[in-house]
Amino acid sequence: MRLDAHVHFWRYNETDYAWITENMNVIRRDFLPEDWMKTAEPLGFDGLIAVQARQTLLETGWLLELADKYPVIRGVVGWLDLRNPALGDHLEILCDHPRFVAARHVVQDEDDPRFMLQDEFLRGIGKLAKCDLAYDILIYAPQLPAATELVGHFPQQTFVLNHIGKPDIRSGEFEPWATELHRIAAHDNVYCKLSGMVTEADWESWTPKQLQHYLDVVFDAFEPERLMIGADWPACLVAATYEQTVAVVMSYLHGMPEDVQSGILGANCARAYGIEDGDR
Repeated sequence: MRLDAHVHFWRYNETDYAWITENMNVIRRDFLPEDWMKTAEPLGFDGLIAVQARQTLLETGWLLELADKYPVIRGVVGWLDLRNPALGDHLEILCDHPRFVAARHVVQDEDDPRFMLQDEFLRGIGKLAKCDLAYDILIYAPQLPAATELVGHFPQQTFVLNHIGKPDIRSGEFEPWATELHRIAAHDNVYCKLSGMVTEADWESWTPKQLQHYLDVVFDAFEPERLMIGADWPACLVAATYEQTVAVVMSYLHGMPEDVQSGILGANCARAYGIEDGDR
């Protein structure tokens, strides 16, 4: 099983996807499972995790409907308002779906650097265990200290750090990102997606060698069994093709033990999200 741990789908319109700016024109169109299958299956991928791109329950429901229709969608990381007093009711409904595997909030867009540590948010995280749900952490590198504090509050909760913590690769940032990445990786309940690097680099001039230096840090911080490949498709298309994006990681893995490669290319993702043979 080869799983892409980070894929988005949408029916594009300017209102709902205002974050897709004019310089991202290449992704200002619909992207649906058939499109991913045509792109990824020739490269050996036979499954994916669909991740929310809008913070609405309607989109979470839509992604689960897609999962009902397309077996390649092995899991859905949906959005929930973890601060909502009605969260328990929403979880009770969503957790009945076998492909609902995790929740995510776009914390990178929150002004409060300690947003994740608000009492209401912490209470929401605490309710995820009831449904055996993971939580995807989407932040920029300066928010890593708060994320590390968050995961320390919930040692039994599975967390999945998106996009290697989003260092500013464009500017060549390594510190304090590298130090903070090691701090969060010290918590063994945290996985990390090898994703999102091409879009944090200069879209026109990034090189595989440049990104390999960041992968060196990630592999030094995390055990290989807590790492997973993710394309962040179609967002990655602003900087690279799907094949170029996944090749960064796949080339890095060349020569590593077979069990390490198979883990990063699928088995670790399945374990993090509780997926067996396509279902939870």
